[in-house]
Parts: sequence; C-alpha cells; structure tokens
Amino acid sequence: MKVKSKAVALIAFSFSVCTLAQTSSVSIVPQSAFFVGLGVSENTIGFSNQNTYGRGTSYTPPTQDKLGIPQASITGSAAGSTGVTLGNQNTAAPSLQAGYFQHFSGSNWMWGGKFAYSYLGTTSTVNNMLIPQSGGYYQAGTYTPFNGNYVVRSYQQTINHQMSLMPFIGRSFEKSYVYFGAGPTLAQTKYNINQITGFADMNGLTTSVTGLSTPSSYSASQWVFGAGAVIGATYFIDPTWFLDMSYTYSVTGNQTSNWGGAWADNPAIGGTRTGTNTGTSSGNVTTQALTITLNKAF
Repeated sequence: MKVKSKAVALIAFSFSVCTLAQTSSVSIVPQSAFFVGLGVSENTIGFSNQNTYGRGTSYTPPTQDKLGIPQASITGSAAGSTGVTLGNQNTAAPSLQAGYFQHFSGSNWMWGGKFAYSYLGTTSTVNNMLIPQSGGYYQAGTYTPFNGNYVVRSYQQTINHQMSLMPFIGRSFEKSYVYFGAGPTLAQTKYNINQITGFADMNGLTTSVTGLSTPSSYSASQWVFGAGAVIGATYFIDPTWFLDMSYTYSVTGNQTSNWGGAWADNPAIGGTRTGTNTGTSSGNVTTQALTITLNKAF
C-alpha cells in the first residue's frame, strides 16, 4: 500500500498546484497533440486468489519381490487442490507511453487517451508447497484407497509484460492539466512448478509414487486481459515538452492455465514405472504503479 498512499498524496498535491496556478495568462498547453514519453515506474504487485490443482497417474509393471514371488501390475491415480499464498513484490520498471489529447471547443476541459507499457519481470515464490492428494490403486483386481501429497520444491508466478489503454477526461491550466481515466489492460503471466514429486501414505508408510530420482518441472505462460484506472497530472516545460506523473491501479482476469506431462522412474527393483502429472493454476495479479515520464508533444 506504500505506492498507493504516496500516489494519492502526490496527485492531490499536483491538483492543488494546478488549480492555484490558473491565471488569466495564455495557457501553453496545446489545444490538441499527439505525445510519446519515456520514464520509470515504482510498482507494488500482488498475487491474489491463487489456487492450483494436481492429478497424478502411475503404472508399475509386473515384477517379483525380494523373495522371488510374482507381483501383479499396479495402476493408480490421485488428485487434489490447494490455495497458494504468494507474497507481494516491489519493483522499479522502465515505462513507455504514447497518446493523444484534445480540448473541447472553447473549453479548458479535454479528452484523450494513452497507451502505456512496462516490463515488470517480477516473480513471487513459495517453497516446499504441498498439494493434498486423495486416490487409490488397483492390483490383482483389488482397489486400495490412499491419501498423499504432491511436494513442490518451489511454486512461482511471474508477471513480465504489462500494457494498458486508458481513455481519459481532464482539465487544463496555464502550464498543466490533470486527468482521470480507465480502460483495458493486457499482461503476460507465467507459472512455474519446480521439482514436483508425488507421495502416498500406504500401509502406514510414506512412499514416493513418482520417484525421488527424477522430480518433474512444468511451466505455463499466458496473456491475460484485465482492467485498470489512472489518475495523473502534467507540467509543461514549454508547449512541446512536459512531465507526466500518474498513479495506476490494474488487475488481471482470473485465468486458468494448464500444466503437466509424463514422468518415468527406474526403481532398484522391478521395471520402469511410468505415469502422468497434470494440473491447473489460476489467480489474479494486481499492480499499483507510480509513474513519471518525460514526454514530447507533436
């Protein structure tokens, strides 16, 4: 919330300065202009409503035990889900924007819109996460239920690229204008499930179903639409150059991504065990950005 509180105070201060600065002098704010700008943003990123689901299957071929007694093949599966708590992250990022504004005829009020882009490249991680599992296995026509867990060495969500398109309404003064807008956003997010291993509690023992020697890792990347709002203030150094300071709050949609693949394990006794790990992950990413850019008006 640090970015948000600073942004509210700074935008309120900027609005007060712009209001007090209004005089009878001719405004240097253009009646209309295209503009491009480059700057930096300070971002607070939150990962909320996080949930992951995992399902594992396994097949153990017929074998013999240590005494040479034949053992029938084993086919099993288990599934379950859990909420995931990921910590907020703070990061500075380069920011690019481009837009257009135009005054209403004979008025200090104006309309416009701007496109903004930032590369956030920020990851939140939780280590040694458990995904509870419930299932069972068949052997020689007999079904045996069991409970267990997927153990994930590290679970991560990343937000990389973030873009927004914000139509806005504003009011100009002698050397500045203030504005408010809202519009759609688009962000690239990614899940990483690193070194996942399935365990089952059978006959009072915790057994590695998918094998300890070959833990699997998966990832899923997606582009997610969302929405955001912006409030900002500008200061014109001259009619073609101006500073723009803004606070933006945005949130992505809650999109579900699929991950998974096959696994294989070679135990000390018996043939190669095989199976699949499949799952889904979902959640929102919220971004609060305090941005300052230097802009050129055309």
